[in-house]
Order: sequence, then structure tokens, then C-alpha cells
Amino acid sequence: MPKTKILPPKAKIIPHAMEKHGHIRTDNYYWLNQRENPEVIDYLHQENEYYQQATAHTATFQQDLFEEMKARIKEDDESVPYFYNGYFYITRFEKGKDYPIHSRKKGSLEAKEEILFDCNEMAKGHTYFNLAGLSISEDNNWASFGIDTVSRRQYTIQIKNLVTGDILPIKIENTTGGATWASDNKTLFYSRKDEQTLRADKIYKHKVGTNASEDTLVYFEKDETFDVSVYKSKSKKYLIITSGSTLTTEYQILLSATPDDKFKVFQKRTRGLEYSMSHFGDYFYIVTNKDKATNFKLMKTPENATSKEHWVDVIPHREDVLLEDIDIFKDYLVVSERFNGLNAIRIMPWSGKGAYYLPFDSETYMAYTTTNLDFDTEILRYGFQSLATPASVIDFNMKTKEKTILKEQEVLGGTFDKNNYKEERLWATASDGTKVPISLVYRKEIKPNGKNPLLLYAYGSYGVTMDCHFSSVRLSLLDRGFIYAIAHVRGGEDLGRAWYEDGKLLKKKNTFTDFIDCSQFLIDENYTSVQHLYAEGGSAGGLLMGAILNMAPNLYNGVVAQVPFVDVVTTMLDETIPLTTGEYDEWGNPNVKKYYNYMLSYSPYDNVVAQDYPNLYISTGLHDSQVQYWEPAKWVAKLRILKTDNNQLYLDTNMEAGHGGASGRFEALKEIAKEYSFLLDLEGIKK
Repeated sequence: MPKTKILPPKAKIIPHAMEKHGHIRTDNYYWLNQRENPEVIDYLHQENEYYQQATAHTATFQQDLFEEMKARIKEDDESVPYFYNGYFYITRFEKGKDYPIHSRKKGSLEAKEEILFDCNEMAKGHTYFNLAGLSISEDNNWASFGIDTVSRRQYTIQIKNLVTGDILPIKIENTTGGATWASDNKTLFYSRKDEQTLRADKIYKHKVGTNASEDTLVYFEKDETFDVSVYKSKSKKYLIITSGSTLTTEYQILLSATPDDKFKVFQKRTRGLEYSMSHFGDYFYIVTNKDKATNFKLMKTPENATSKEHWVDVIPHREDVLLEDIDIFKDYLVVSERFNGLNAIRIMPWSGKGAYYLPFDSETYMAYTTTNLDFDTEILRYGFQSLATPASVIDFNMKTKEKTILKEQEVLGGTFDKNNYKEERLWATASDGTKVPISLVYRKEIKPNGKNPLLLYAYGSYGVTMDCHFSSVRLSLLDRGFIYAIAHVRGGEDLGRAWYEDGKLLKKKNTFTDFIDCSQFLIDENYTSVQHLYAEGGSAGGLLMGAILNMAPNLYNGVVAQVPFVDVVTTMLDETIPLTTGEYDEWGNPNVKKYYNYMLSYSPYDNVVAQDYPNLYISTGLHDSQVQYWEPAKWVAKLRILKTDNNQLYLDTNMEAGHGGASGRFEALKEIAKEYSFLLDLEGIKK
């Protein structure tokens, strides 16, 4: 009997007209935004069933890939312990279990383990579970923590008595999960979200022993483009409220010893002025873009005179070096910088003599300071990894320059050797003449003959830098002949702040053309060909995928778009959707005509046309709070009607998870196995 052809579902068309600036758009699938509508749920289930049936021949391969990836991961793993306020803190995993166990030991690593939270027990009965925001009081007797069991990043804060082991009955709903203790060990400050938009807009104060309904509102952020959070300075002297938008920051400070006093503004918000600060001794040290310091500089000001007219330079602005962060120690200032797209860590003695950089000899690495909670130490803890080098945690003596590798990520299975892989950094020339870096990794036996499958990844928004991290999971592609590449496109901050500014607002299309130009470069240089080139991006990187599919669909054999932001205009006009108003400085405000027109010119959903598209695997989560599920759902529905090819088009909706996907450390591998099996199947690789 002939095999029955599996037909994809078709969403019904209900035209919905939207007018703005005298322009009318008709959205035939607007109705898919009704999350509670049974017809919407039914359509998503139909798409899932179609995907599962159409890829049934890869089901065994998916499972094999999952087991292969899982086998490389050390199941009974644990973090490098860090010492804080009399205790060593450890996060560990046990074999066969999905979630971490948080514990501590008093005074010595030989001391008895005190289990703070066993997330495996806490996750029972939940399809999704995440514990975040763990905060310990200064007397070590109380722990606050946040729980999310839906994956919409709406955390419920609870408090545990670490003396008795009891969790108090109080539950503080709809928070970010983050909280910080005042020095009186009974006052807890936390941030709460708007119920609808999920913007963190309020700071509350809770007293242990009282009901959550009695909590005091400390601060309400009225500006809808700002989010708020609260934390304690490393010195433990100050409680600090942060208000931040894309372009502007403002801090308020309060002595931690007097939590019932009023917070004082550190430096009032000035549009375009960004700053962050650290307290040490009698001064605050401020990383800021003040005085047109595009790449940021370091300044300081006395504790009792914090407004900007008192700030003085410590490290002046440099045109070619991005100042990313600082770590302060009693005798040293450690500066995290970025030059020519590469991380640098500079050690600067406060004495002013003998500053130096940590030596890194690769061009496809990432180096970063990690948990450095003590002031009075000569030891800097930092991490290092590259595309072919597993992550390591290192203690570095800033005085003697001796380093101790505390841990290197283990890749189990006995077959991995980093010497079998080649790492490269190339520079593609964009259409406007800009040089764009590309980082690659592949097995050494691979030759540039134009026949290699290549997966090109990028993000390119919010100034997020795509550093060259190691992935044991990625080996499942590399060891089957794939080249993996990262395009460091504009919109990220890879080459400094100007790199970000050149890929946002009315320059957003640079992100898309950079990616296309990098793709063409890799083809021209014979690393791959249009028959073997694949692209991948998620969230705002999914917007990038949607844009390149409309602009240059003929360059790619397949594209993976994870939780893609593709309905730009409609989303940015809807102020009830989480994150929208805070995004105006990134994308523009479409209530202003020039931004509306520009967004409309690239919005992937609005620009789907009757043409051939590559093979597409698109994933989303029903409960996603950052990119609503209906964006990819509408996009797929429109593509199904308009595309003129017979290529694969799959929409895979996780009906239980949100933006970050599945919560268990191994469950998430199943999602990657789906993506990899999609790519490998297109290459005819079956095992």
C-alpha cells in the first residue's frame, strides 16, 4: 500500500485589521493570542502531532542523541565550594537526578554537610521547577529563596529557618525571586512584578514573623521603561535599589544597619547616563558612561557626596577598550575589559605599581571573574573556557601570580580530546565595509572543500556578547562532521559599545545584513555551501532568523528558531505584553511613525512573502513570558499558506514550559536532541 502523506494543519483565517499612522495591517491569525481558547490549544496540539508524525523516523535517533549527550555529563557533579561568612557553600548533583542540592559546611570542608535545599524533593509533582535568589542572613540563621513552577519567571519567595530546618508558612507571590537581608537579620527587601506586564516595578520590605499582607511598599517605579531590583553591597554596609532601563540607571542607598530609614538617591536619573557602583572603604567606585565615555570608564566619589559633580576619574575612557566590570579587593582592583572582541582581566594594585594582565593566548575563548566575596584576600577566582577547551575554575594569587586549577569540566566517555579540534577566528567584510568577527570550531581532519555542514549561530541584540563557550553537547554535531560558528554581529557588544549602538533602533538591519554577509563569506571561503549551511538563533536571535529567512532564504538549507520574537510591530504596540514598554530604547517606539515604518520594513511576520523558504524547525513554550507563544504560531501559520516550496516546516510547542524550556538538566537535552536530529537528518546522517 502507498504511504499516506502526512498533511500539515492549517490555522483558520480570521482577518483582524489594525490601523496606525494611517496605515492598515491585516493579521489573519491574530486570534491565536487567545491562550485560554480551546481552538488555539487544539491548533498547537495539531502542529505538535504533525511534527511528531513527520519526524517519527528520527525518534530513535533523537533518543540516541539524548543518551549520548547525557553520557558525557558527570551526573554526580558539584560546584567549587566558595567561602562566605563562616561557611563553605556547595551546589551538587546526584546520579540520576535532574535538580541541584544546595548545601553548606561550617568552617571547614571536612565539617558535616548541612543541606539547605534538595530541589529534587521540592520539584516532585511539578513538570517545571526552578529555585532562584537564594539569600542568607548575616547571622546565618535565615534563608530566603524563590520558586517558579510555571516557567513565567513569577517567583514565590519563602523563608527557611536554618536553625530548626522549618520553612515558614508565609508565601510572597509574584516576585523576581531575588531578595536581600538587612543587617538586623529580620528585615527582608524584595522586588515584586506587575501582574500583567511582569515588569519588576516595586520594592517591598518584609519583617520575619509578620504576614506578607503587612509588607511595606518601599519604592514604586512609575516609569514603565524601568525595572527595579534590590541587593546588598559586597561590603555589607549598604542596601541598594537599582532602577534601570536600556539607556539609563539610577541607584538608591540605605545603611543596612538601619533598614527602617529612608533610601537616598545616589545620583538622580539623567537620560543616557548609565552607571553601576561598588562600595569600598570610604568611597564608591563607579563604572559609567559619563562625559560621553561610550566604552565606559571608572570613577570614584566619597560616601557622603555621591552626586555626579563629585565623581573623579580612576580609569579614563578608552576608545578601543570596553570596561565591563570591576572586582574590588583590599590591595587590588581587578578590571574586566574587552579589547578587539576578546576578554581581558587586568590586575591593578592600589599602590599604583605593577599592574598586569592575565595571559590568554587563544582568540576563541572566554575568561571571567566568578565568586569573589572576600575583600581581604590575594586570591582572585576566575573561569576560563574556549570552543574546544572545557570550562575551568581557577584560583589566582595576585601577589605571587601562582594559579591553582580547582576544577575542570569533565567530559565523560573517554573519547574527547581537545587536541582533536581546531579553533579559528575569521573576519568577514559586511556590505558597508565593517569587519565582523566569526569564531569557529571543527575537527582537525575537516578540510574547506565546500561540502561541510556548518551551523552558524548569532544573537545580536541588547548589547549581549556572544562569548566562545565550551559545550560537551555540541560534540554530537562536531563529531559527525559539522563546523560550528558564531557570528559576532552588530547589536551585541562584542567589539565595544559602538558595536551595540550600530545594531539597534534605526540601525537594527545591520544585525541581519552582518549575519547574511558572514554566511556568504563562509560559503565563499569554502567552509560550506548553500546546500549545507544552517542557521540558529533564539528569542531576539529568533528575530534575526526570521529576518534572514525573508531577506536571503536561498543561502540556507535549514534554520532553527527557538522562541523567536517575530511579530515585532504588533508586540511593540501592545503595552500589556510583558517587557514591551521597557524595550522602546532597544527597538524604538512604534507609536512614533519613523520607528513604526522601520520596524514594519523588517518584522519577520509582516514580511513573509510567496517564495521558497529553507527547512524550518521552530520551537516555543506556551507559558513563555518573554516571547509569547502566539508569535511563532502565527508566523508558522502564515508561512504554511505563502511559502512556495516543499521543505519541512515544524512548530514544536512545549505545552508546559516557558522561555527557558524544560527545567531539569537532562530534560533540556531532549530539546537539543530534537534540534540536532533535524539538522543531521537534513544532512542524511542517521546515527
